[in-house]
Amino acid sequence: MDLRPERLERIVQLLNERGGVRTNELADMLGVSAATVRRDLEELAVRGAIDRTHGGAVVPHAGTAKEAPYAEKTQRMRGAKERIAYFAAGLVPDGATIVLDSGTTVLELAKRLTGRPVTAIALDLPSASALAADAGVEVWTPGGRVRNGLFSLVGPWVEQTLRSLSVDIFFMGADAIDGVGISNSTVEEAEVKRLALAAAKSTVLLADSTKFGRRSFARVCQLQDISALITDHGSRAALEDIDENSLRIEFV
Repeated sequence: MDLRPERLERIVQLLNERGGVRTNELADMLGVSAATVRRDLEELAVRGAIDRTHGGAVVPHAGTAKEAPYAEKTQRMRGAKERIAYFAAGLVPDGATIVLDSGTTVLELAKRLTGRPVTAIALDLPSASALAADAGVEVWTPGGRVRNGLFSLVGPWVEQTLRSLSVDIFFMGADAIDGVGISNSTVEEAEVKRLALAAAKSTVLLADSTKFGRRSFARVCQLQDISALITDHGSRAALEDIDENSLRIEFV
């Protein structure tokens, strides 16, 4: 079993907690050689997830995303999230089967689908709870491990379920979006997103303007891999070079 993805994620977590750490300290904490740590740090630096220093690494420069607490996320860009969700709800026809990603923007969409005759697979507990608040929606969750304090569902059970599905629309959230593509704070969530994208006939990204011009730890996909993007007007400058023929963009 390749433990490197988990080790890379742990390195980023340690840097976020400490601000910086030396190579020998990381080797001791992770139980690997200093040479292995140096190779890991080089890879993370190439991805933009860390900044290298002489003898170690520090948290990355401003513009690199890390995951905020859930309560804080619910308050950020609330008006934009509500407008994005309102528009997205209009894209869901009655009778559709959809996957709802984790995250607070997608949660706003879930609230607007309550009572609708659709089948929804929710990838986090808040969206599942919102959808199940009234009759109408048939709500499914794929099981798996719940991320404490963030409530998303991850792990092998979730992944196995998504591999067996074929759905109409995947509504995706994102921690960060830049010229390289869409990225997420954890390897596990990035894999869940990729599998949901593969299971869907179309994928719609819901992202407010604070997510643009940033890069997070785990790559998800290119913008060209999705069908449409719904965002607020603050994203216009970041998206001015995107070919409108390759990606439908809705500003709300």
